[in-house]
Amino acid sequence: MNKVKLFEEKIVRSTWDEKAEKWWFSITDVIAILTDQSDYEKSRNYWKWLKNKLKEEGSEVVSIANQLKMLAPDKKMRLTDVADTEQILRLVQSIPSKKAEPFKLWLAKVGSERLDETIDPEISIERAINSYRHLGYSESWINQRIKSIEVRKVLMNGIKAE
Repeated sequence: MNKVKLFEEKIVRSTWDEKAEKWWFSITDVIAILTDQSDYEKSRNYWKWLKNKLKEEGSEVVSIANQLKMLAPDKKMRLTDVADTEQILRLVQSIPSKKAEPFKLWLAKVGSERLDETIDPEISIERAINSYRHLGYSESWINQRIKSIEVRKVLMNGIKAE
């Protein structure tokens, strides 16, 4: 399932991988946005340069990038370097850009929150409950959901123990 997503009215080609259950995003499209580049060739050249730089630094982002066929600017299906959400966020950290800064701040905040959750797991439960409330779910639905997660974890732990 190929989709076009918009970020600040700019196109980001993406595709849903049903098997892996995750989105893949065109790296050159993300680079075009972060570098404020409207020329596809310049974005592609920047990606080539950045790939080499990241390889020299030993970054795993380049080694785990994939290629999928996506509709290219010439309207043909072409192999395109793609990355999943986590890889894109790691890539954003490598690109000096004013537009990347909000992503970097968000990443730092999320990382800090996750570290806090490892110290006190109750924080993650509260975060989930607040997220469900924000999405408009009823309190009874939220309670049932939390209970079903607990039951599933107990069941899975029992299966793993066998």
